[in-house]
Amino acid sequence: MTRQILVGGIPIGGGAPVVIQSMLNTKTTDVEGSLKQLRQLASAGCQIARLAVPNREAARGFAEIAKESPLPLVADIHFDYQLAIAAAEGGAAKIRINPGNIGGPDRVKAVVEVCREKRIPIRIGVNGGSLDKKLLEKYGHPTAEALVESAFQHLELLEKEGFYDTCVSMKSSTVPTMVAAARLFRSKCDYPLHIGVTETGPVKQGLIKSAMGIGALLLDGIGDTIRVSLTDDPVEEVYAAKDILKAAGLRKEGVNIISCPTCGRTRIDLIGLVNQVDAALKDCRKPITVAVMGCVVNGPGEAREADIGIAGGDGWGMIFEKGEQVEKLPYEQLLPALLRRIENL
Repeated sequence: MTRQILVGGIPIGGGAPVVIQSMLNTKTTDVEGSLKQLRQLASAGCQIARLAVPNREAARGFAEIAKESPLPLVADIHFDYQLAIAAAEGGAAKIRINPGNIGGPDRVKAVVEVCREKRIPIRIGVNGGSLDKKLLEKYGHPTAEALVESAFQHLELLEKEGFYDTCVSMKSSTVPTMVAAARLFRSKCDYPLHIGVTETGPVKQGLIKSAMGIGALLLDGIGDTIRVSLTDDPVEEVYAAKDILKAAGLRKEGVNIISCPTCGRTRIDLIGLVNQVDAALKDCRKPITVAVMGCVVNGPGEAREADIGIAGGDGWGMIFEKGEQVEKLPYEQLLPALLRRIENL
């Protein structure tokens, strides 16, 4: 079991449920736009949000956003230790830095002192695209070993100041490297881990890479917080994270849809129907399984394992609950009837 830290009262590590994070793509100087996106993220199921703080103006915006944010905020800091201090004083629930690139020991100590005083944890963020030149020379390229060594170098700087309220991330755009780094780190250390694949490319690739990398580690019992990095609306990152957690058996909240891949027996617009069901139930928090099947050959059998389901025929369909047929309806009435029954479950 890993150590546990608290981010705005949310426990991370130590056996706590895996936490979903995302990052705003608004300018941190845009207070109202950032708050709007934070509310959208919270509504989708996000638990912690990260904001970029690249300059003084952003630090002032961060403080304004923190006053009204529905989520604990992580300040993303690069190089300037004064921005880390400003964010900590401005309401950050966590600071994301690399202690090795914010200056000498005095600057590290200054950040640690304010975080210790305000009980703010620090996340060490190691990225394969920004490794120290010495590590690249040693390993030739951003290997898993290089990422782990970098993480330990940064941890050592904090531990010298007696600071252990820390979590670590080691991200790579290469799935096997990211997975190997997390496994190696976990074999050596019990700091909580934030996991995710970075720079994943187009949305379809990003979803596949994230599911592979994050999913592989979650099934190993590794990972205390996750972010699905997508070149898309951050809200979509949250939905994807929830789906990965459900697929890994780590979260029961929300609808699990099962549907057949279609074949020559299909007599309804199954693809369209599945998409409609998915859209209609996207924000449903009920821990139920819904089957949407294209024919009556496999449909009833699959629906037997679901809480509720549809099996389609030629212009008509049946609704099942716990394997028992409860309605036979024309195709156009299936979806409204299904949604009404789900609302009453």
